Amino acid sequence: MSQSHQLRRAFFAASALAIAAAFTTGPARPETMEQRYTKSVKAVAPTMIEVPVSGDAPALFPIYVSEDWSGSMPELRRAVLVFHGLTRNADAYFEGALAARTKAGSTGAGVLIISPQFLAVEDVEAHHLPARTLAFNWNRWAGGETALMPAPVSSFAAIDAVLSRLADRSRFPNLETVIVAGFSAGGQVVQRYAVVGQGETALDAAGIHVRYVVSDPSSYLHFSAERSVHDPSCARENAWKYGFGADVPPYVADSVSDLEARYVRRDVVYLLGLADNDPDNPSLDKSCAARAQGPNRVARMMNYIAEMQRRHPDDFTHALVTVPGIAHEGRKMFESPCGQALLFGAVGCRLLDR
Repeated sequence: MSQSHQLRRAFFAASALAIAAAFTTGPARPETMEQRYTKSVKAVAPTMIEVPVSGDAPALFPIYVSEDWSGSMPELRRAVLVFHGLTRNADAYFEGALAARTKAGSTGAGVLIISPQFLAVEDVEAHHLPARTLAFNWNRWAGGETALMPAPVSSFAAIDAVLSRLADRSRFPNLETVIVAGFSAGGQVVQRYAVVGQGETALDAAGIHVRYVVSDPSSYLHFSAERSVHDPSCARENAWKYGFGADVPPYVADSVSDLEARYVRRDVVYLLGLADNDPDNPSLDKSCAARAQGPNRVARMMNYIAEMQRRHPDDFTHALVTVPGIAHEGRKMFESPCGQALLFGAVGCRLLDR
């Protein structure tokens, strides 16, 4: 057999093996949401704040902070917390908030920007962080569930620790307003924290006003299974984090009726990108409990507000702010005139339904 014939036979044999492998394995499967979001973050926030742990040393919670807040800041009038989405990329949200502050001009001058970071276990391991660093399941921090390490501390208790520090009048004697804002999964954090969060108590006692800005979340925490828009065939439609029917985290201390009464009194603004209506957006919660709230983020927000208005026809004072032409893009939302108005007090945005 000639050498050229041997090469041809080898080529065809290799081709046959490749074709057989292709039929065996099939086309590459698309990356699942868990595979996408369990990848470790590229950057970890450099500042750590201590979170109390019962009977043990405090846990460490990473945050980005725009100025040195270790000492007294008598010049500070406003602080803005901005929460990240599912990728836990607090660095990008921090940079976006700084850019929005710069764009706001004089109204953004001197505003303290804080971007907390809810790390997953994969992040702590990949970056070799201290054992006391709080680490959560990759997607359960958005509902206030407890950390997997170093102790079962709620993600909401970590927010409490940040707000408690801001309530310290010896450090911030002239602080007037704290904005708690989040986009996407961060919007889920803020909406649920506005319902059950305990950190506002210390700020209120210090005479500091708190506003919650809920932007384009995938889902909302409802107060009852009896809703105008719902899916009774979905067994977990009213389970936490969509309702109070089951699996409510230990952090939640008050009755549902008391929490609802307090929620409608709190200063809550829903910030919605009107083009955020893609039912196939890769980060959209597609569980049956979330789909029961509507097909996309626009529908879910409008349905939630309509439900709260139905339940509270006389005392629901929350506001809706819509931004035309913006889809699921957090930086554009916060840099929009309405985003700047809500975060920094800039002019040029009208609050609806208030």
